[in-house]
Amino acid sequence: MNTVKQVSANKLRTLVDAICDNQSTFSRQRLQSAVDLVERAYGQELYWTGETLLDHTVGTLQNLLAFEPDEDAVLVTILQHALHTKEVTLVQLEAEFGSIVKSLLADIHILSHVTLQGRRMTLHDLRLMVVSVAHDVRTVLITLASLTYVSSRMPMLSHEDRKQFCRDILHLFAPVAARLGIYSVKHELESSAFPVLYPDDYSRILDQYHRLFAENGSFFSDCTKALEEYLHAKEVTCRVFARQKLPFSVFMKMREKSLNHISDIPDLFAIRIVVPKIEDCYQVLGLLHQYANAVPHRFKDYIAFPKPNGYQSLHTTLVNVPEAPHTMMIEAQIRTTTMHREAEYGIAAHWSYKEVGGTAQAMQSVQLNRILTAQETLDDGSTEALADHIFVLTPRGDILELPEGSTPLDFAFLVHSDLGLSFKGARVNGAMVPLDYRLENGDVIEILKHSIPQPTAQWMQVVKTASARSKLKRYLYAQERPELLQHGKKLVNEQLRKRSLPVLDAELSQLQVLDGKKLTLTEREDVLVKIGQGAETSSALVARMLSETQRSHVSVPATLAPKLPVYSERSLVLEGGLRMPYRFAKCCKAEHAHTDICGLVGRQGVVMIHRTTCSSIKKANSSRKLLAQYQ
Repeated sequence: MNTVKQVSANKLRTLVDAICDNQSTFSRQRLQSAVDLVERAYGQELYWTGETLLDHTVGTLQNLLAFEPDEDAVLVTILQHALHTKEVTLVQLEAEFGSIVKSLLADIHILSHVTLQGRRMTLHDLRLMVVSVAHDVRTVLITLASLTYVSSRMPMLSHEDRKQFCRDILHLFAPVAARLGIYSVKHELESSAFPVLYPDDYSRILDQYHRLFAENGSFFSDCTKALEEYLHAKEVTCRVFARQKLPFSVFMKMREKSLNHISDIPDLFAIRIVVPKIEDCYQVLGLLHQYANAVPHRFKDYIAFPKPNGYQSLHTTLVNVPEAPHTMMIEAQIRTTTMHREAEYGIAAHWSYKEVGGTAQAMQSVQLNRILTAQETLDDGSTEALADHIFVLTPRGDILELPEGSTPLDFAFLVHSDLGLSFKGARVNGAMVPLDYRLENGDVIEILKHSIPQPTAQWMQVVKTASARSKLKRYLYAQERPELLQHGKKLVNEQLRKRSLPVLDAELSQLQVLDGKKLTLTEREDVLVKIGQGAETSSALVARMLSETQRSHVSVPATLAPKLPVYSERSLVLEGGLRMPYRFAKCCKAEHAHTDICGLVGRQGVVMIHRTTCSSIKKANSSRKLLAQYQ
C-alpha cells in the first residue's frame, strides 16, 4: 500500500477512534465500516484542490467536530466523496448505512459541485442549488466545514482557482453562514477570502488599524480588563471578551455608509459580556450605563426581539470608557452563555439529532428552509422565489436540475430525447415507481427503456417540463401524420362528391392556391392534416376552395392564364356551376366548337376544354371530366 495513502488512512482511523471514545453512543463498527469503504474507494484520488480525498475528509471532519455532530453526520463526512469515485452508488450506501445517510450524501454530493473546477454555474444558479438542496442543517454544516478547511489550504490553489473560490465564499457561502447565524464560520471564511479578492482595500484597512493603535496604544485590552474588574467588584459572575471588527466587515460598513476612515465606524470595537442568566443581562446593562456614558439611539434589545436567524444579545454603545480614548465609541454586547454559543454557531447550536425526535427535526428543516429562502436578494437587487427547482442524480452520480413536480419521464427526456421516447419504466432509489411519480431532491433515477420507441398520447398528461412536452408532441405528430393526412383527404373528397366535383388528385392540385396564397405540396398536406385532426371541417375547406376558384375566374394568375383564345360570344359554363380557369386544347381545336365540348381538370387546377370526340377525353379518368356548355 502506498505510504502516503496509509498515513492519510491512519489519520482518519485515529480521528474516528477518538470520536467514538468521546461519544459512547456511537457505533464504532458502523464508523469503521465507512472508513474501510473509503480507504478502498478513495485510494490516491485527488480532490479538486490537489490534495487526496482522504486528507480532505480528515480536515473536514476535524472542522465539523466544533458543531458536536451526531453519528450520521460523522458517517456522511467520511463518505462525502464516495460518489465521486464512480465505484459506489447511493443505492449501495443506503443498503449499508441507511436512508438518512443516503439522503444526506445525495445533497452533499450535489452541493460539492458548487466549487468544482470548470463548473459552469452562475451565482444565481448556485444560490438556487443551495436553497433547493439544503433541507437538513447537517448538509449545510458539512459543506461549510469542507469550505473552511479548503480556505485554510488556500496556497495550494492556483491563482484563478483561488479567485473563483473566494468569490463564491464572499457572495454565497459566507452570507449563508450569516443567515443561519453561524458567525464563527462566516468570519473565518470572510477573513480568508477578503485579502485575495480585495488586496488593496485589505491593506488600507490594516494600515488604518495600525495607525489608530500607534496613536492610542493598547487601550482596548486595558479597558476590557478594567471593565471586567468593575463587574466582578459589583459581584457579577461574568466573562469579558474584546472584539475588534474584522477587515471585511469594516470594508462593507465603510462602503455602505460611504466612510473614509475606520474611526468613523461606531462599533469598530466591541466588548462581549457573557453571564449565566437573562436577568443578569439587564443588571449588567444598568451597571454599564453607570460605568460610562451611553450613546443615544444606539441601544438594541435583541433578547426581547431576536434577529431572524435567532441571534440574541443586548447592544449598547458607550463613550468615555475608562482606559479608552474619551471620544472612542465602544459597543457592549451582553448575552448569556447559551446566547453566546448560538451567536457563534447559530442554528447549529442546538441541532443535536440524537436528542430530538422526528417532529423537532421536521421543524428544524422548515426553519432552515425559511431562513435560506427569506429575502433572498440577487445581484441586480431583484428577488425571486428560489425553492422551485430540484436536483436529482443519475446512477453514476451526475447532477440534473428539474422544475419541482417533475416526473421520471421529464428526467428521461432531459438526459436524451431517445431515452425519453423509449421510456419503459423507472427505478427511483432502487425501487420501481409509477409514471407520474414526483421526483424529490437527491433522488437517484435509473431509466428502463424499450428497444424501440413506444410513446403514447397519455404521456402528454404526465410530463411537466415544456421541453419534454415539445419533444413528445413532435414525435407523436410525426407518427400520426400519414394517418391524419389520409383521413383528412377522405373527408374532403366526400364533400367534393356531394357537390359533384372532382376529388383530390395525387398532387392535391385543387389546393395549390388557397386564400390567395400559393401552397407547396407539404403545405397542402398540412391543410388536410388539420382536417384529419378536426381542427377545421371539410365543408369549410371546400367552401374556401370554391371561393378561390371564383377569384381565379375573375383574375387568373399569369402562370395559369389561358394562352389560347377563349370563345367569347357566349359564356362557358362548367358542370355544377364551378368557376375554374380554363383553356382550350390544341389537339382538337376545341375553341372552334360551339357544342359537344367537355372539360378535363388538369394537375395545375386548370380545366382543359376538349371536343367530346377527342381521344384525350375518351382515355381520361372519369373523375377528371366536367361537362361544359355555352350559354
